[in-house]
This record gives sequence, structure tokens and C-alpha cells, in this order.
Amino acid sequence: MKYIYFDCSSGASGDMILAALLSLGVPLKKFKEAIKGLKLPVEIRVSSSKSLGFRGTAVKVITAGSSPVRNFKEVSRIIKQSKFKPAVKEKAIKVFLKLFQAESRVHGTSFDCTHLHEATADDALVDIAGSCWLLDELEANQVYFSPVNLGSGFIKTNHGLLPVPAPAVAELMIGYPVYSTGDQTELLTPTGAAILTALGKCWPEKPQLVYDRLSYGLGHKKLELMPNVLRAFYGEMDSLKLAPAVFQIEATIDDASPQLLGHFMNKALDLGALESYLTPAVMKKNRLGSKLTVLVEADKIEKLIEAIFRETTTIGVRYFPVARRVLRRETTEIRLGSQKIRIKQAFLGKEIINIQPEYEDCRRAAEALNMSLKEVIHLSLKKFKKRG
Repeated sequence: MKYIYFDCSSGASGDMILAALLSLGVPLKKFKEAIKGLKLPVEIRVSSSKSLGFRGTAVKVITAGSSPVRNFKEVSRIIKQSKFKPAVKEKAIKVFLKLFQAESRVHGTSFDCTHLHEATADDALVDIAGSCWLLDELEANQVYFSPVNLGSGFIKTNHGLLPVPAPAVAELMIGYPVYSTGDQTELLTPTGAAILTALGKCWPEKPQLVYDRLSYGLGHKKLELMPNVLRAFYGEMDSLKLAPAVFQIEATIDDASPQLLGHFMNKALDLGALESYLTPAVMKKNRLGSKLTVLVEADKIEKLIEAIFRETTTIGVRYFPVARRVLRRETTEIRLGSQKIRIKQAFLGKEIINIQPEYEDCRRAAEALNMSLKEVIHLSLKKFKKRG
């Protein structure tokens, strides 16, 4: 398995992502042939250029006149009728879905009635679908990105002069770490934000990378303070030394019933929390309470915070990024009588350092086989080790 890590210190746009991926070694001729499958009247120009001393690849998608304004169904139809693999089509539609959902919320329109202008033009279709095709061609199963530089100033849109970030970008980046430098221009476009957030995970801290290749995708704007370049690091998943940082959400509660808190614990996990637990606490006026702690990845933080407010009695939460390390895990399956039991293995490098049967599988097997849970766990481990 391979990974891509985007360094977004100069933001990101669809054409920059396309250029960075293309220059990782995919033949240009093969890429252009794949793009023909979209059946769009476009020409792709690829050049080598420099931005403040950095040499990289620039991609320009030339369109034949103005593109039609499309809704989600029309965009999906173009992608579905292309000759891409099903997995590529699925990723491209996922990116556009996120983009349309953001625009729908920004403008207060129903999803089906939302039409996009620049973001569904022919060049944006090539940027998004082409990036998904390149990720598949590079066998990049995981995409990560750094905190993103938004730029600053104002941009001209169909709705007038708007501050950076554009409304759709601001909506897409909810829950992700962003910042701004002094360049008075838009650095993160809606297309770039949609690709990053739909397909990738943000790494708030600098990861420890061992990478095989490095590429530079150039933007078309000339910046005053920094090179306009998106760096892409490409390597083996096994070489990643740190798991993505997560956020820890905390709330101290002294006026909620145990039933409410117990219900929320399960709901938090259903909403994607990595961990959810309660710790006894003594609060003001010596009242007994509970400290609720939830660990969650950045893209789910808003959903979890909203759920805490809706499902518990707290009126405030604290949240902050935390770093963690996780072991690579694999799951295999053994049979105990008629029952299937999954066995989880944890690796430190290539060494297996922990083996654990799945609890729910063992519990069901114990009931079905009329055995004790302890005996099922023991026999499962014994059978697994005998196989290996």
C-alpha cells in the first residue's frame, strides 16, 4: 500500500493536485488517453516551470468556450458514463458530493437545486476525475495533507467581491487546521478543498515520513512571499511513523442522569469517535460529576460536538489536538466449531507484538457452543497460533 502526503503551505487547487500527482511518474500519454474517457472538449497542456526557484510541473486544462452550469446529477452522469474503473468513478463522485453539499449549505438551497459554476466546468471535472485516476494508478490507498494555507484578501465571484476563504472553502474546511500568510490572494480553491477533505485526512503536526519520491505541482499565480507550489510525498504505508493526530473533546457534567450519559457513550462511537469514556469528578460545591472524554479525527469533530450538546446537559466543551501512535493492525479469521472468530494482530514494524480475538465474536461463539467466554478465547488463540 502507498500513501500520498500533500504539503499545503501554499494552499492547494485542483490543477496543482493534478500536477503534483502526474509528476510522480505516471506517463503523460497514458493520462491523456484516460481523460478522453470523460468525452469533454478539453486539451491538457503540461509544462515544466519554476516558482521562486522551485522547479515543478504545471498543468493547464484548456476548454472549448464556456462550460455549462451543471447540477450534481449531470456531473455524476458524465463520470458514470466515462471509461474509468468503478473505484475511480466512486472517488470522483464522492468529491463532487462533498462540494455540492457545501455549496447547498452556503446558499441555503436544496441539494437537487444547487448548481455550480466554475467548480463543475470542464476543467474542474478533469482536475477532480483526473486526480482520482492518478491516485488509483499510483496505488495510493491513503491520502494525507498538512494544515492548509488559505491565503488572504478578497476574490471576485459571481456573487460579488468576497473575502478569502470563499464561502464553499470555509464550509469544506470546518474542523480542519488552517492558517493564512500575507499573500493577498486565494490559495485554497473549492476544488482543492473538496479533493483534500473527501479523499484525505489532515495531519496537524509534521509527520515522520520515509518517502520514495517527491514531486512539485505548480500553481499559475505568482506569489510575492513564497513559491506557489504543492509538494507531494509518495511512499510505502509501512514507512509512516505516526498516526494522524486526533482531537480530544472534554466536558465536565454534574446534572445528567446515568441513562443519558450511557446512551451518549454508544452514540459517540456510532458517530465515528475513536474512544469515548467517563471519569468520576468532584465539581464545584463538592458535587459529584463525570468528565466526558471523546477522541475523534478532525473531520468528525463538529458532528461529535453537536451530538454532545444535543444528547447531554453540558453547555460547554473543551477540545484540543493530541498526538498519538498506533500500531499497524491486520485481521484474520479462524473457525471454532461452526463459529467464525476474527483475530486481531498488532505489528511493530514486521514483528507481531499483540494478538487478540474479537470480543463480540467470542461472546457469540460462547453462547452458540455452550462454552465459557474464557474457554473460547483460550481455544481461539491456541488454534490461531497452531496455524501460524
